Amino acid sequence: MPEEKVDIALRDAKEHGCRNVLALRGDPPAGKEDWEAVEGGFTHGIDLVRHIRNIYGDYFDIAVAGFPQNQLLPKEERELELKYLKEKIDAGVSFIFTQMFYDVDIFIDWVKEVRAAGITIPIVPGIAPIQTWNGFMRATSLAKIVIPQHFMDVLEPHQNNDEQVRALGTKLVADMCRTILNANLGIRGLHFYTMNLEKGTKMLLEELNLVPRVETIKPLPWRQSLTPSRRQETIRPIFWANRTKSYISRTENWDEYPNGRFGDARSPAYGELDGYGVWIKQTKEDAIKLWGHPTTFSDIASLFSRFCTKDLTALPWSDQAPATETNPAVNGARSDDKVFGWGPSNGFVYQKAYLEFFVTPALLTLPLKHIERDPNITYYVINNRGDLKTNTHSDGPNAVTWGVFPGKEIVQPTIVEAVSFMAWKDEAYELGQQWAQIYDADSPSRKLIADLIENCSLVNVVHNDFQDPEAIFKPFFLAGEELKALNDASPTPLVNGN
Repeated sequence: MPEEKVDIALRDAKEHGCRNVLALRGDPPAGKEDWEAVEGGFTHGIDLVRHIRNIYGDYFDIAVAGFPQNQLLPKEERELELKYLKEKIDAGVSFIFTQMFYDVDIFIDWVKEVRAAGITIPIVPGIAPIQTWNGFMRATSLAKIVIPQHFMDVLEPHQNNDEQVRALGTKLVADMCRTILNANLGIRGLHFYTMNLEKGTKMLLEELNLVPRVETIKPLPWRQSLTPSRRQETIRPIFWANRTKSYISRTENWDEYPNGRFGDARSPAYGELDGYGVWIKQTKEDAIKLWGHPTTFSDIASLFSRFCTKDLTALPWSDQAPATETNPAVNGARSDDKVFGWGPSNGFVYQKAYLEFFVTPALLTLPLKHIERDPNITYYVINNRGDLKTNTHSDGPNAVTWGVFPGKEIVQPTIVEAVSFMAWKDEAYELGQQWAQIYDADSPSRKLIADLIENCSLVNVVHNDFQDPEAIFKPFFLAGEELKALNDASPTPLVNGN
C-alpha cells in the first residue's frame, strides 16, 4: 500500500476506536518470489512502525510478527533476524505475535534467544487449531512449518476421518499450549488463528479450561453436514440415521436440499450406489472380529440383539452403536434434556417410536397380522425384488421427530416416506450382500447370510401414538405368545428362529 492509503486506514481505525495495530510488511504477490515496495510505499516493517509512531505517538499499541522457525536458520542468519526484530522493538513496538508453529521445543528455544537479545516486551504465541487433515497439511506446507513426528504418528492413521483428526489434534495442540504456559517464559496469553472457523478454537479453549464449559444442545437430532451448501438442511429420512456419510454421498447431487419441508425426493435425489454407499465400513479383519462366523439363524439374531443392547458397536447397516435416544416414543421432553434434547432453548421435543428390521417371510406373518390391527401403526415391508406392501395411502412424509420452540414454526427434522425407503432398500440389501462376501466363497457363513438377505423382507414400523412409549412392541409380544402356543402344541417347531 502506498503511504496515503496507509494513512486513510490508520485514520479510520482511530475514528472507530481501534487501539491495536499489527504492522506487517506482507508477502510477495502471487506469482512473484521477491518482495518489492510499491511507489510511495514502505520497504520494511520497521518503516511502517516508525510512521505510525511519528503520526499517532502512543495512541496505538503496535505488534509485529515473530518467527520461531528462524531457530532452524544458520547461526549468522538467526542473529541477523534477531537484530532486525530488536530494531523494530526499539522503534516503538508493544508486543510480538508469532507465526503458527507445532514444535514447542523450537518455540521455547526461540523465546530464550529473543530474551537473551534484550527484548523484554510480551510475546504472544500464534496457535493454529487443527481442523482437518488436508487443511493441516496444506497450512504447514505453505508456511514451511515443522510438524513434530509425534503429531504425525497420532494424526496420520486417521487422515480420512476429519472428526477424529480434529479431536486428536485438539488434545495435541492443548498439550503444546500447556507446555508453553508452564515453561516459565513469561508467556501470559495465547493468540488463536481461527481462520473464520469457530468450532476448533472453541474445542481447544474448552480443553484448556479457558472458558466455562456450557452444556450445548444439538441443533437437530441428527448430525448436520459441514458442507456450506447443506447447512440449511433441516429434514432427513430416518433410514440413514447411522450412515450419515452414505446419505450425504448419495444426495450430494441434489438440485436443492430439504429446507423446512421435505420436497419431492424423486429429484436426482438418491444417487447410484457408488463410493461410500455400497461398502460396509469395516475391513475383513475387523468385521470378523466384530461378527465372528455365524452359521445359524440364531447366531444372526444374537448379533442384532447384542447391537440393540449396545454390547456390539456396529452392524453392516450401522457405522456406530445406537445412540442413547434411539427411537423410543418421547412426549414433550425439554429441548435441553441430556438424552433427547435438541434445538433452541426453552422448547419441547417429541418423537414417535420407530423400528426397522429384517425378517424371514415365515416369521413376518404373525406380527404383521397384529400390526395391521393397530390403527396407530404405519408400516412399510419390502423384499429384495422391490415388492412393497404398506398400510399407508399417502406418498407424503410421516414426521418421526418434531420440536416446538418459541417464535418458530413446528420443526420436523426426521421423517419416513416411501420414495426414500425404496432408495434405502437398495443400499440395505447391498450391504447385506457385502457382509456375506467377507467370508470365503464356500463357507457356511457366506451361504447363511446371502440366503437370508436374498429371502428376508426389510420392514419399518412407526407407532404414531407418541404418548405410549411401549405401544410399538405390543404386536411383537402378541406374536411371540402366539408362536409359543403354536410350538407348544406341535411336536416340532412350526417356525425356525425366535
